[in-house]
Amino acid sequence: MANDIELLKELSESINKIKSEVSKVIIGQDKVVEELLISLFAKGNCLLVGVPGLAKTLLIRTLAESMHLDFSRIQFTPDLMPGDITGTEVIEDDISTGKKTFRFVKGPIFSNIVLADEINRTPPKTQAALLEAMQEHEVTAAGKTLSLQEPFFVLATQNPIEQEGTYPLPEAQLDRFMFNIMLDYPSLKEEVDIVKSTTVETKATINRVISADKIIEFQNLIRRIPVADNVVEYAVNLVRSTRPDYTDSELVKKYISYGAGPRASQYLVLGAKSRAGIKGNSSPEIADVKEVAVSVLQHRIVTNFNAEAEGVDSVKIINELIK
Repeated sequence: MANDIELLKELSESINKIKSEVSKVIIGQDKVVEELLISLFAKGNCLLVGVPGLAKTLLIRTLAESMHLDFSRIQFTPDLMPGDITGTEVIEDDISTGKKTFRFVKGPIFSNIVLADEINRTPPKTQAALLEAMQEHEVTAAGKTLSLQEPFFVLATQNPIEQEGTYPLPEAQLDRFMFNIMLDYPSLKEEVDIVKSTTVETKATINRVISADKIIEFQNLIRRIPVADNVVEYAVNLVRSTRPDYTDSELVKKYISYGAGPRASQYLVLGAKSRAGIKGNSSPEIADVKEVAVSVLQHRIVTNFNAEAEGVDSVKIINELIK
């Protein structure tokens, strides 16, 4: 336990250094950076939703750089095939024997941090190839199962505008993302600073803060963090309160068709543990569950026609349930 307390302190210090490195390039978005780190150390994956031009790719690339991790970006398009993600077999001539052999060429999924840009632009078959890799941390190709390198972290982006010609992710696939993080426009001051810093020649140097092995050690530490029964019960009750058949909330009964499933409870507790851990605390509190609740729940709740007609979204309902 004493060793874990030392590790928690080291984790907290490393997080502050990572945030410091990221802030050299990314202005604002502090909450987004924190939620990405919470998800990474909880071994979760994230869905980032925001309009174009909010530096989503730059943020993730900078994060990978500060943690000495391999980074790959896949631009999802309607003609992207599963093999373009996982890899393909190529035929080679063996000069010594004169025979033809197959060789597997690994795709961009074989990386530590994978950015799936505009995931809703590609058909379900290709989306499924990525989601299988996210779930299993392995790829099946040419009859062989290949493990992906750890740590493995998928960040998918979606553009909330331009919905023509897109293939929205089904609820069952959305459920595989730990967090749904909404990126908003910067404040006036932040936007002024962004324009000033990006219209000059100088480029910030990002220092590597921690290694892949250290991240795995911290991920294992997060799993060992104990959670009090009342915190677990609060998380489970919050999730159950989103289900119309299991709640007394008139708001939920009126506006929600389907509530969140058990995976939401797991991710609420894991998210609370990870948030406590990156702040150097040895156990999460109910406040930690509340902080991650919107990001965990908003994409797991299916609102009905009443909600759409009256302009009530899932975030508003979650905030009311927390109150």
